[in-house]
Formats: sequence, structure tokens, C-alpha cells
Amino acid sequence: MEKNTGSETKKMNGGGGFRAKLEHVLYSGEKKHVVAGIAVISVVFGVPWYFMTRGSKQQSHQDYLEKADKARSARLSAGSSSAK
Repeated sequence: MEKNTGSETKKMNGGGGFRAKLEHVLYSGEKKHVVAGIAVISVVFGVPWYFMTRGSKQQSHQDYLEKADKARSARLSAGSSSAK
């Protein structure tokens, strides 16, 4: 009977080498792995946030209330003129 080599064992187990490396990176707690994890999470959440806030300028609460009042009065005046 032949003895299995390391590469043949990996093939039979479905390539466990990648999973072992991934688990080592996730659970090692090494400083470089922690920094890399923080960087990945920052990119995953930072890129969508950047694209969502890219075109809009920040409004104060007062600006928002004034805009809402204008829209409300325009809606009410349009409703009262169509009722006549």
C-alpha cells in the first residue's frame, strides 16, 4: 500500500490549506493581522459612506425645517386652488 503525500491528503480533504491559513489570520491576534482587519473593515464601510455623502452638502436642522415648511405650504396652496 502506498503512503499518501501531503498534497494528496490536501486534495482528499478539499484543500484545507487555505482554510487553515484563514483561521490562523482570523484568530492569531498578531498585530499585523489586527491592523489588516481594521483596514479591511474601514474600506468596506468607508467606500459606501463616501459615495453616499459625496454630492450632498450637510444641512443644519434649521435649513431642513425651512425646506419642509416651503414644501408644505406649496402642497397646501396647490390643494386649495384645485378645490376651487
